[in-house]
Amino acid sequence: MRERAAKEEKTEYDSIGIVETKYCTFAHPPEQMVLESGEKLGPITLAYETYGKLNAGKSNAVLILHALSGDAHVAGRHGPNDHKPGWWDFMVGPGRPFDTDRYFIICSNVIGGCKGSLGPSSINPETGKPYGLDFPVVTIGDWVEAQRQLIDHLGIHKLLNVVGGSVGGMQAIEWTLRFPDRVKTATLLATAARLSAQGIAFNEVSRRAIMSDPKWHGGNYYQESDHPDAGLSLARMIAHITYLSEESLHQKFGRKLQDREKYGYNFSTEFQVESYLHYQGDAFIKRFDANSYLYITKAIDYYDITRGGQISLDLAFKPAKAKYLVLSFSSDWLYPSRDSKEIVRALKRNNLEVTYCEINTNYGHDSFLVRNPVMEEMIVNFLAKNLEE
Repeated sequence: MRERAAKEEKTEYDSIGIVETKYCTFAHPPEQMVLESGEKLGPITLAYETYGKLNAGKSNAVLILHALSGDAHVAGRHGPNDHKPGWWDFMVGPGRPFDTDRYFIICSNVIGGCKGSLGPSSINPETGKPYGLDFPVVTIGDWVEAQRQLIDHLGIHKLLNVVGGSVGGMQAIEWTLRFPDRVKTATLLATAARLSAQGIAFNEVSRRAIMSDPKWHGGNYYQESDHPDAGLSLARMIAHITYLSEESLHQKFGRKLQDREKYGYNFSTEFQVESYLHYQGDAFIKRFDANSYLYITKAIDYYDITRGGQISLDLAFKPAKAKYLVLSFSSDWLYPSRDSKEIVRALKRNNLEVTYCEINTNYGHDSFLVRNPVMEEMIVNFLAKNLEE
């Protein structure tokens, strides 16, 4: 206990130290990867990072799967002058829930992304120019197949755990269905077996915000001096509202005005919540590609393990063999608890071992990205129990 406490006293900067992004390339022609659409893609490069050490039996590997705007950089920093740690830094490192003294952690950027993996902003070898919309539509199944190639490259036959929140949870589900003999356990956070009509609607409005920007140029904006920043910023503002809850917005902003005491009776940014959304949009365009946003949200919309209702959820989970930890959050209205409960019921009807908890929080869908003692303790215990077994 003293050792763990000492580790937890480390500063955020000291969590895991300096890390390096690595790259794995596969599916070289003529052995391209066949996508779910039937199109072929290759060569494919995945950006990934690893933390900790693989044990002798290669039985301690954990694959972390990122959400819509995430990437391979889940923890640590890329250099001494890097002031922003990875997107789940408080969860990964010595003495943290994904303890790098015990587990070998892997995280990769999905294909179609823009953080080192092959995507629409990558150079098409056939033209020597960025793919743009010539990049084929990819699915969550395609993402998982590419990740399987990476896991093979690392020499790992079976993963101790696949874990993800939101669309990361969808990838974790797909791992347990597509490769049931290669996954021991799965941790599903704030996710669903398929996105609701409301979620698809929000994604479509976000995509139209990008595609309606005159600077989008039909997706061929990479060689232009201006990119569709206004459209991408608006898409992020729309999406960010869905990640929060009404309660969290009220507590943080209420109806407070920004830098003024009275209404200006014009269309300037007056409320603090307006200013916050503009900040989120402006920050997002500095780190994300508009076309990647289109491709990733489309992959989310397509995901449905019932194949559009052709089979029941019970039958869809029939191939699974993993043990599951499913966590939902009370204020999440984008991936509400009912979606997680639906998954849990189907798993139980398939006689699979599953632990479920709805965690009370007011942070909305983004709750899994915020420190929460209940979430952390349940993950710690779930991993430890299954590593020992």
